[in-house]
Amino acid sequence: MDLGQVVVIDFGSQYTQLIVRRVRECGFFAKLYQPEDLDSLENVGSIILSGGPKSTSDSDAPDIDVEKLLSFGVPILGVCYGMQLLNIKYGGNVKPSNKREYGPADMLPEAGCPLFEGVSKSSQVWMSHSDTVENLGESTQVIARNAENTPVGLQYADNIFGIQFHPEVTHSHEGTQILRNFLSLADNLEPFQIGDFKNQLIAEIQERVGTKQVVCGVSGGVDSTVLVALLKEADVDVRAIFVDHGLMRKNEGDEVRKNFKEIGIEIETVECSELFLEKLEGVDDPEKKRVIIGNLFIDVFWDSVGDAEILAQGTLYPDVIESASNDKSKASKIKTHHNRVDRILELQKEGKILEPLAELFKDEVRELGHELGIPADIFNRHPFPGPGLAVRCPGEVTKERLDVIRDCDAIFINKLKESGWYDKVWQAYACLIPVKTVGVKGDERSYEWAIALRAVISEDAMTADWVELPPALLRDISNTILNSVQKVNRCLYDISTKPPASIEWE
Repeated sequence: MDLGQVVVIDFGSQYTQLIVRRVRECGFFAKLYQPEDLDSLENVGSIILSGGPKSTSDSDAPDIDVEKLLSFGVPILGVCYGMQLLNIKYGGNVKPSNKREYGPADMLPEAGCPLFEGVSKSSQVWMSHSDTVENLGESTQVIARNAENTPVGLQYADNIFGIQFHPEVTHSHEGTQILRNFLSLADNLEPFQIGDFKNQLIAEIQERVGTKQVVCGVSGGVDSTVLVALLKEADVDVRAIFVDHGLMRKNEGDEVRKNFKEIGIEIETVECSELFLEKLEGVDDPEKKRVIIGNLFIDVFWDSVGDAEILAQGTLYPDVIESASNDKSKASKIKTHHNRVDRILELQKEGKILEPLAELFKDEVRELGHELGIPADIFNRHPFPGPGLAVRCPGEVTKERLDVIRDCDAIFINKLKESGWYDKVWQAYACLIPVKTVGVKGDERSYEWAIALRAVISEDAMTADWVELPPALLRDISNTILNSVQKVNRCLYDISTKPPASIEWE
């Protein structure tokens, strides 16, 4: 019997790819598909229907061919929107909730249901919906309720389930166990290991590239470093170019060159900081800044390499899903990523874009970096956004503001490393708040900027929580910044989660 893949049907949830990620964590191969892809699917082992931003009552709500869905004869799990859609298909209906339910809730599973084997009698789950199931079909059974006795888990038929919550996010404390239980109902699922995926990526790169030259932009970050190492492993003709756009952290250019030399990869440096600052002058809208940086970045590339045949990017799945740039995507756009601007999409249509990492999350990329032999101190660096410090500088981007951010950021990061907190944190940085506040320096009135410090923990950048750094450490960091960096007289600590906030300020 052929091994079956776990098919995840995308109805547009910002968490959809997290389902794929969690299934891979459980050791099985999963891939994302659109509802209209059902007719072309082969070797299906189980199916998960994702959540989505639409209401089932919307005129443009995504639908699915339920007869085709059931024809595979495999276990099916509907999540949030997927559960509501299944409820309608099985003769029930859906109505608007009295209030939008967003955040943690208690889930109380029924005893004896295989989906909740080994799950606590009261388990925290994560809700994100504005509709709820009302009437149920004749064959439908309630298998879980919340504390208000509202159904949040349904069984429609043998091995066909729906859950109102998101098991894929870490806020659902036993969500991975629930997914494991569901996967255990399937026969002969295809296994997944990052080493096998690396070999698959190399084969795909070699087939796609052939004898063409690949131009790759590098920033020194985890994504582009792993990308170049992967291209080198695939033995394709690659030129690695470092565009120094003046939006990097303190002394980062020298560090980038040192790191690539350490892993045996030559890079070319293009200095263009004045050009970027000139184009950003007077621009304070975050979307416009991202578009300007993304398009200018590509212009600099093509000016530097001439008529390059393929441009490789270290795009990860969170970039894709937040930009919602796929023509078929049912997701809502959160923000435009620098590698999802119009120029990139045009090159994509021309077949000149290569994005081998586009189905991976950051932690998977780090695992891949380990497989490729990259030193841990390189692939364990904190993520850094493609548009650089521009997204940590709300308002107009100027050299003066960037220098303030660099100095504050360098103090923050060095203090985290000295205290042993750097490796406990997913990402940390300083952000300039475009507001001046009154203070006192040297017995005189000061009127200077405020700096926000942010440190978060995350697994995949799709959700994040703020880090509870020790008060003594925060005090030390704040005192050092306020006593060392000119033009700053206030230091704040950002305690926002994602969602509703994003990790970056812009």
